[in-house]
Amino acid sequence: MEKRWALRGVLGRAVARVLGHLADRARRRGEYDRAESRLKSAVAIAERAFSPAHPELAALLNSLGIVHKYQGRFADGARVYRRALGILRVAFGPDHPRLATIYHNLGGLELARGRYRRAEVFARRSVHLREIALGLEHPDVAADVGALAAIVEALGRHDEAERLYRRALQIFQRAYGPDHYEVGMTLGNLGALRFAKGDAAEAETCYLLALSVKERVLGREHPELTATLNNLAVLRKSQGRPPARRTTRAWC
Repeated sequence: MEKRWALRGVLGRAVARVLGHLADRARRRGEYDRAESRLKSAVAIAERAFSPAHPELAALLNSLGIVHKYQGRFADGARVYRRALGILRVAFGPDHPRLATIYHNLGGLELARGRYRRAEVFARRSVHLREIALGLEHPDVAADVGALAAIVEALGRHDEAERLYRRALQIFQRAYGPDHYEVGMTLGNLGALRFAKGDAAEAETCYLLALSVKERVLGREHPELTATLNNLAVLRKSQGRPPARRTTRAWC
């Protein structure tokens, strides 16, 4: 009987992991309802197969929180994120770097809800934990710094946000080189901030650089180019110029 229960536990853990992977694939395709269904099944199985404080259960809950954010179900997302955070606190303690991912995601969720001050608290906690674990120059730290920059920008603290964006950009460039997705995304965000601050010339340079990087990384027809193209068109329209495209290798 003990061997049978042990086997059931092994199979349950394997099924939960497979469902989690399938759910992540569905989420990346934008199939959020399917991803949610698979993750809820995975969580139910994991609750029986793992211990109540197992990190893999927290990982599944984190994935479910991401799906709920994309669905616009912010309260549900916050609930499962907090449950995941509680599990990781029990498993590793309150200051372990594995908690940084949940804090990062909670910050993004609160930003999407328009609750910027709460978002800032979570984002700063994520940066702090990651810096302690990885140092100041790690790209994971840069990702957290960039997320914090977006929140600070939403709070209207544009000079601080710019310093954070530029710090993240420098880390990404040193870690990955000029042609990387994170470099392109950060350049686009920095361009939008410079435009908001009234510096159309530098904003345009950043937008063009972002487009150049994204085209090389994602391809010229990828939908993620749309936001940067739209921002560039708005900038040029504000100047009475046509929205023609060009590329440049100058650094922002």
